[in-house]
Amino acid sequence: MKALVGVKRVLDYAIKVRANPQKTAVDLAGLKMSMNPFDEIAVEEAIKMREAGKVKEVIALTIGDKNAAETLRGALALGADSGIHVLTDMRIDQDLQPLAVAKIFQKIMSTRSFDLVILGKQAIDDDCNQTGQILGSLLDVPSATFSSKIELSADGKSAEVTREVDFGLQKIRVSLPAVFTCDLRLNTPRFANVQNIIKAKKKPVETVNLADLGIDVAPRLKVEKVEMPSERAGGVIVGSVDELIQKLKNEAKVI
Repeated sequence: MKALVGVKRVLDYAIKVRANPQKTAVDLAGLKMSMNPFDEIAVEEAIKMREAGKVKEVIALTIGDKNAAETLRGALALGADSGIHVLTDMRIDQDLQPLAVAKIFQKIMSTRSFDLVILGKQAIDDDCNQTGQILGSLLDVPSATFSSKIELSADGKSAEVTREVDFGLQKIRVSLPAVFTCDLRLNTPRFANVQNIIKAKKKPVETVNLADLGIDVAPRLKVEKVEMPSERAGGVIVGSVDELIQKLKNEAKVI
């Protein structure tokens, strides 16, 4: 079986987010970028499937400008066998919305044979949590979202998935091909060592121009304004219960 894994270049999770001066988007200028953490989990899960002998080949796919190639090489260093870079001059965090991304995955899959697609449940930049669901609909295959455990059957025709849902855990069985989106507790991603980083430079990467795919990727939504949340005032230490009640009543006005 062949697994396709999506990886996205996002602002590093440890960086404090700020709006740009125009308040139209998050300011990314000069800041550290890295692979979306949920996509790291997706890559790890695909590699574990290959190591278990359930999957033969793991191919990573990223969409973005030339800088996204760095994220793709990161997936190869973690253990993916090869990569596909859909090259665009757009800023993926602003211009390519979930529907467009799902269409790109669908187009790539229509020209290649994949048995499963593994994605992060969401990207930490837009938090849309939509691409996997839309892709499953476009492909007309099952989608198992919020997966915290994936067990492929011995015959490779189905998978038993434990999902994290509002009321607890839900166990379902889906036929393959299928789309899986990864939750936080699915696994712990490995670190790429120096040897694998060097090997990644020699692994094949196919570059596909977005314009050549003939896909309508026009945005359906427009961001009107991006603002930072107002800063909360610092707390104070009160000397007695009576003082606390007075502050709640006269200053906070909650009683």
